[in-house]
Amino acid sequence: MEFVSGYRDEFLDFAALLFGWFRKFVAERGAVGASLEGRWRQLEAQIRRLPQDPALWVLHVLPNRSVGISLGQGAEPGPGPGLGAARLLGDEPPLHLQDLSPYVSFVSLEDGEEGEEEGEEDEERENGEEEVAGTEKVEPQEDGEPATTSRESPQEAKPPGEPEEAEQEACGEDGCRNYKVEDEMGPEKRKEPCPMSCPTGPLHLSCLLLVTDEHGTILGIDLLVDGVQGNAGRGSGTENLAPRAYALLCHSMACPMGSGDPRKPRQLTVGDAQLHRELETLVPRLGVKLAKTPMRTWGPRPGFTFASLRARTCHVCHRHSFEVKLSPCPQCSAVLYCGETCLRADWRRCPDDVSHRFWCPRLAAFMERAGELATLPFTYTAEVTSETFNKEAFLASRGLTRGYWTHLSMLIPGPGTPRHPRGSTPSLGLLLSGDPYQLLQGDGPALMPPVPSDPPKALFGSWQDYYTWRGLSLDSPMAVLLTYPLTVYYVITHLVPQSFPELNIQNKQSLKIHVVEAGKEFDLVMVFWELLVLLPHVALELQFVGDALPPENDQQHFTLQRDGPEVSVRPNSGVSARLNSGTKEKGGRRDLQIKVSARPYHLLQGPKPDLVIGFNSGFGLKDTWLSSLPRLQSLRVPAFFTESSEYGCVMDDQTMAVATGGGTSPPQPNPFRSPFRLRAADNCMPWYCNAFIFHLIYKPPQGGGARSAPGPAPPAPTPVAPPAPARRRRGEKKAGRGVRRRR
Repeated sequence: MEFVSGYRDEFLDFAALLFGWFRKFVAERGAVGASLEGRWRQLEAQIRRLPQDPALWVLHVLPNRSVGISLGQGAEPGPGPGLGAARLLGDEPPLHLQDLSPYVSFVSLEDGEEGEEEGEEDEERENGEEEVAGTEKVEPQEDGEPATTSRESPQEAKPPGEPEEAEQEACGEDGCRNYKVEDEMGPEKRKEPCPMSCPTGPLHLSCLLLVTDEHGTILGIDLLVDGVQGNAGRGSGTENLAPRAYALLCHSMACPMGSGDPRKPRQLTVGDAQLHRELETLVPRLGVKLAKTPMRTWGPRPGFTFASLRARTCHVCHRHSFEVKLSPCPQCSAVLYCGETCLRADWRRCPDDVSHRFWCPRLAAFMERAGELATLPFTYTAEVTSETFNKEAFLASRGLTRGYWTHLSMLIPGPGTPRHPRGSTPSLGLLLSGDPYQLLQGDGPALMPPVPSDPPKALFGSWQDYYTWRGLSLDSPMAVLLTYPLTVYYVITHLVPQSFPELNIQNKQSLKIHVVEAGKEFDLVMVFWELLVLLPHVALELQFVGDALPPENDQQHFTLQRDGPEVSVRPNSGVSARLNSGTKEKGGRRDLQIKVSARPYHLLQGPKPDLVIGFNSGFGLKDTWLSSLPRLQSLRVPAFFTESSEYGCVMDDQTMAVATGGGTSPPQPNPFRSPFRLRAADNCMPWYCNAFIFHLIYKPPQGGGARSAPGPAPPAPTPVAPPAPARRRRGEKKAGRGVRRRR
């Protein structure tokens, strides 16, 4: 698939942005030889002419004493990719964080033991990605010791005009100022260890310098690396920070990592007393006012949180918006390019069905659905469906920073906040607390009202109807989590009766449903409790199947019942959790059984299900679908899938045709889609979790030919090519991931 928006872990895009900006910063900060005072003066003069940002900027100093980075054999040494950064970019980027485990991992420098397999939490904490109130002190995050607000330095930093050099030059189309800095300490040149080298032991990141604005948008980052553990001298990574901090500030103003054009802040505050004193004579050279006193708390205001980064990338060369100026295709306005060269290359790609020439009219039709997908009844609809939606700030402002809400963003709760670890089964203490909605709760009042005493009298076909019956305010963001059970409900009550009326599914007393290629859905398992509220007359069994599920949960199952709190453990049969919903339905008790099979679907053994459902499937992104789809065709059960875009639906149809000779039904918008618009790095298409629904159309069993699968929308007339058409070149075919297109 050409576009992976909605399928790729957000943290990988964030890490690629960090490493890409840092790599550019290190390259331009390198030594140039003799001291050139005139170059510094020229650089400072150009920064003084930049427009002023009314927001306050913050220079954070985050020490680290206990966590190091270990590079695996797959990591490439040198100042280029390094730290597995090459795996974050390029034509075949990883989709999940665990895909980087052979290349980079986090280790404890205190006991030498490796940290968690997933380095997400450690990385985020190192980078200060915690949503912490403005009254909390800066902490080194891992060892829990409070960081001091002042630091002793063996010598005062010299003005950059004396010990350092800078060279400025034009930066492509975006106007960013490129410069190089050399930091000389006394008579010797200070040779900085390569931060991305591949050592024999773990690297120690002694300190992290971070530039943000008062809203939390990250503008620049610098990693101070001591080198291999045991080889670094005392304080070797944190001495004489002023020249490095000054170079970081200049680069952050000339090429800000986050959104926006080059600019300088109205005022700057520093999170370290010693560094604040050292910068008092340097910062005014840039026409920036330095705060009178250093910042002694994490953020300049309560509720400070790191904002979503909106840095985009070119679809062809993958360069970020801080490196080049990006523009959408003038015909479809869907795909971002850095210039005519990349647009021509994508337009002429071979074979023709992967070229932008082929996709441009189809993508234009997809873009026309943006308004329809953004039509939702919630009070916050305009904010969360915007292309500039700041998801982290939205969740933090509502206190949604714990429980299941941590699965929706890159926010990490502050110290002492209990939460459900990512990627693991909820603990029994949380599951059996008597409140099935505990993990959906935020920091404020209860988000879910009591269950209505009477079952619904009519079928729901929209969020408006469901919210009204459930007693939810249209200001409640619960739809973001409830999209999963409500989608299952919509399939059972609306789509299956329409497409498979002979099954008479609405009159069944029990249903066995397979949730295939499950991952995030299992992490949010308790939201499916709402199915018992919506379908009180049906005993449901949900079996989560997929090789992305935790192996330790394989073959486990537990039962959720609505007749009072009670716990019993049965050998070899999992856990039975009886949760109290506050009411007891009329006509007898109904159960929700949860089973787990951590394996690809085609390897699953067991009875035939009544229904198969998959969420945001992405058939073309995983080779196991080439075996699972034929397995589904052999079972010939109703199988419904959601996708986050019409583009994904078209690619799924092509994969189904290649794998089985069948196809898919025309996709239709899901009325219970998530209201949150998903981030898209290299395109402007509207992406929403569970945005569209379709079902599989199996190849006729008597050897009939496969049908011609209809597309999601009639293609628009082929537009005139932005670049002049050229003959197709051989050898330009792009290597694909599995089977992604009909050949």
